[in-house]
Amino acid sequence: MVKIAGLASNRGRNLLHIADRAPGGAELAIVLTNEDGAPVVEGAAERGIPTEVVTREDGESRESHEQRIIDTLEGYDFDLVCLDGYMRILTDEFIDNAPTTLNVHPSLLPAFPGMDAHEQVLDAGVRMTGCTVHVVTEEVDAGPIVTQEAVPVYEGDDVDDLKDRVLYEGEFTAYPRAVRWFAEDRVSVDRAAENVEIEGDTGGDFPQRRLVADDLADTLRYGENPHQDGAVYADGTCEEANVVSAPQLNEGAKELSYNNYNDADGALNLIKEFDEPAAAVIKHTNPAGCAVSDSLADAYDRALRTDPKSAFGGVVALNRTCDAETAEQVVDSFKEVVIAPGYTDAALDVLTEKDNLRILDVGELGDISETMTEKPIVGGRLVQERDLASPDPEDFEVVTEREPTDEELETMSFAWQTLKHVKSNGIAFATGTETVGLGVGQVSRVDAVELAAKKSERDAEGKSAEGAVMASDAFFPFPDGIDAAAEAGIEAVIQPGGSVNDEDVIEAADDHGMAMVFTGMRCFRHD
Repeated sequence: MVKIAGLASNRGRNLLHIADRAPGGAELAIVLTNEDGAPVVEGAAERGIPTEVVTREDGESRESHEQRIIDTLEGYDFDLVCLDGYMRILTDEFIDNAPTTLNVHPSLLPAFPGMDAHEQVLDAGVRMTGCTVHVVTEEVDAGPIVTQEAVPVYEGDDVDDLKDRVLYEGEFTAYPRAVRWFAEDRVSVDRAAENVEIEGDTGGDFPQRRLVADDLADTLRYGENPHQDGAVYADGTCEEANVVSAPQLNEGAKELSYNNYNDADGALNLIKEFDEPAAAVIKHTNPAGCAVSDSLADAYDRALRTDPKSAFGGVVALNRTCDAETAEQVVDSFKEVVIAPGYTDAALDVLTEKDNLRILDVGELGDISETMTEKPIVGGRLVQERDLASPDPEDFEVVTEREPTDEELETMSFAWQTLKHVKSNGIAFATGTETVGLGVGQVSRVDAVELAAKKSERDAEGKSAEGAVMASDAFFPFPDGIDAAAEAGIEAVIQPGGSVNDEDVIEAADDHGMAMVFTGMRCFRHD
């Protein structure tokens, strides 16, 4: 366990924050101040941290005062010294005889060193500042840098605004991080070379530190619900086709809402799965239907007929330039948003007749460039690779007595690519390259199967689960899901496999004369 000697001249808010956080298990062994009445003493005492006050007497030399500080600290066991607003320049003797000493400076060094960093930042008119945790050396604010944290400067900021933001958004993040690295024995300090190395801090897909810097694209009418405020931020570096930067072509229509953006993003990601003409209708981030066909209009018709009732008020995504024939079908029932990589003039004439249909042109779909995705949660962010996997039918493991036909294999691939965009537990029924019924977001896999069967029987127009393929985003824990699928008319199944009850599930499929393949991977989607 790393023990810290903290030196502060005033409130010592960083030291107390470190004490509260205990990064890496580090703890403050002593808090020392050189000022009578410094608030840090009370804060430390409330936390049970020993305190010492060593003031500089009138006429006392800096060296003498510092020696008394060193003598006082010798009574405590510590491995690291952390300064926090300690308003004295340390002598060479202290630096040479103390363990590694850290300080936090309220700017991104080497820019704006010295006592008035915030004033310098504002005078310079920069739009980004931050803080720097560095090793203390003989030269003020010039020691090797351990870590930094960037903080924006906003129009109209004054010194107090900036001081608070740098403290709470910068120093409260960076200082504990640096202490944690020392506690984990990951820091190598070469005083002679004035260099610091952090083991593992090498970047990659999951770097030790992340800086997220987006620009406000628009404020929204509200968030998911009217009592929630909302906004959308844009990543100006994103090269992939996306709904945030897509122009809205029908002037006068309402702006996109929070839910519109969320659904539109999900719809666009789904149709990017397919090379042939494809269409999808999304409702509450789930597909109401999806299809691939020889023409865009036919693909849309097949997608819509999966569940036209649920498609009402949904978001439409197309992976080809929208033509007039497809546009006529889109406006035949109420839709919130339509997304495509372009529109013919005739299609726009049709679509713009609907006053509040938001028409987004995302431009050429092109390649996938964004390989990571993230979800903010309270206290942090979850970051992962996007699910860009598309299992090759040649790699499917046939586990039943009956092998799937070539047509079933094609449908299995289509169903799997669609299922990746269905909330788990998810089930997709499909024939050819169109959905027949979808069971989305269920807490039981057999419930998802039964829901897909119900939707295909009750809501699909001109479709049937009889002879269809079923895709499951995770393994079947029991044979009941297979039995329910057989009752609905399913004849082939694609699923990850991997259950302890796989043998029972396979036996059930054989009993029903089904073909079943394992992908060896699942495609959960929980967001």
